[in-house]
Amino acid sequence: MNIVVMGCGYVGLVTGACLAEMGNLVTCVDSDPRRIAQLRLGMLPFFEPGLESLVQRNSQQRRLSFASDAREALAAAGVVFIAVGTPPLVHGGADTRHVMAAAADIAQYMQAGCVVVNKSTAPVGTVQRIRDILDRTAAQRGLAYSHEVVSNPEFLREGTAVHDFMSPDRVVIGTDNGRAEHVMRGLYAPFVRNPERLIVMGVRDAELTKYAANAMLATRISFMNEMARLCDALGADIENLRRGIGSDTRIGYSYLYAGCGYGGSCFPKDVRALIDMARQAKVEPNILAAVTRTNEAQKQWASEVIAERYGHRLQGRRFGLWGLAFKPNTDDLREAPAIAIIGDLLAAGARVLAHDPVAMPRAREELPAAWLVSGALQFADDPYAALDNVDALVLATEWKPFRSPDFDAMKARMRGRLVVDGRNQYDPQRMRALGFEYCGVGRGGACAQAPETTAWPARRGGGNQLRSGLTVR
Repeated sequence: MNIVVMGCGYVGLVTGACLAEMGNLVTCVDSDPRRIAQLRLGMLPFFEPGLESLVQRNSQQRRLSFASDAREALAAAGVVFIAVGTPPLVHGGADTRHVMAAAADIAQYMQAGCVVVNKSTAPVGTVQRIRDILDRTAAQRGLAYSHEVVSNPEFLREGTAVHDFMSPDRVVIGTDNGRAEHVMRGLYAPFVRNPERLIVMGVRDAELTKYAANAMLATRISFMNEMARLCDALGADIENLRRGIGSDTRIGYSYLYAGCGYGGSCFPKDVRALIDMARQAKVEPNILAAVTRTNEAQKQWASEVIAERYGHRLQGRRFGLWGLAFKPNTDDLREAPAIAIIGDLLAAGARVLAHDPVAMPRAREELPAAWLVSGALQFADDPYAALDNVDALVLATEWKPFRSPDFDAMKARMRGRLVVDGRNQYDPQRMRALGFEYCGVGRGGACAQAPETTAWPARRGGGNQLRSGLTVR
């Protein structure tokens, strides 16, 4: 099948490469000529395990190509995916301008009978707006009204996106058109062996399903982080609590890990967008608003621990930080808790020496220049170099190399002995036996509860937007 994917970002590139792997002829289109030039050379604009080899192999076998002009590709396409970004607006809603621009291009050059699939995360009603654009332009071009628009939300996890697309736990198709459903079933047949995993529903249902799924996962995380605060206050251990409630089959263990907050390109903006949709519909989203507030507060957890331990004036102190990306196996810094931690520490006069296995090049490009020029934030080439003469270590991202480090080497490098474990990777008793002062999230009051009022300024809204949608508070 001839397929066009509009957008060579995270979702578009994974979608295009995986569809090409199954024998389809795929053209990925992007308005950025520099990105297209890099992709033609097999160079990816972001880190995702397994994707680079997939792109290179299918490009070499001429199943996957890249273009900055969609005209020729659209004229031959039977299916067109819209997979462009929907960054957050100031009020939290999703900016759909790129979606509508892609729809306008598709309408201008598509062939009759084309199935247009919206894979961009966008508010309920977006598919109807795309359909309106296609209908108007089709009438102007004299095309028969045989095109269809489908909602097909993505459920890719950064770090496992190729696996998630190739072996999905479910595929959601939003359509009420029999022909479009038939086309989509055929397209996903190589990926979905169990027919029950392909779920067909109404368009608006599918659009809302994406937001609801991310909001539910974000809710679980914020709930556990709130419970972790309570564990510290009452002398309980969040890890025992997690095992106790996760064993309930109605709940399960997924997304029940306490930490220093969630980040990334999906949960923060999708929860805010759902809040915005609810308020536009005159429904007050009390739970969702609390989820966001809890997450913003949790990003200050590590800063609170340090403030309690060393006092609010950190001038001259030096802190090591392991992990910059919002999660392992990605270089995505958007809404990453590590960035909030760095901002708090630098604002208090401290210096930070950070290491991340893959995200440092992107951090050099996207973090505030003032942090780097001043030398207050520096990067270390290996994890142990990030510990040289530091007062404390903050673990912000649970990369595998950080899970079982050489603790003797750590002590030899560090000036202080405090380890602030924002991902609960280490055993508190073992750390104390090794001579560390350890503080985990909700580990039974392992470190003193920070006071409600700290030196860290309250964060409001979505933060200061930097390049590539990065948010620094």
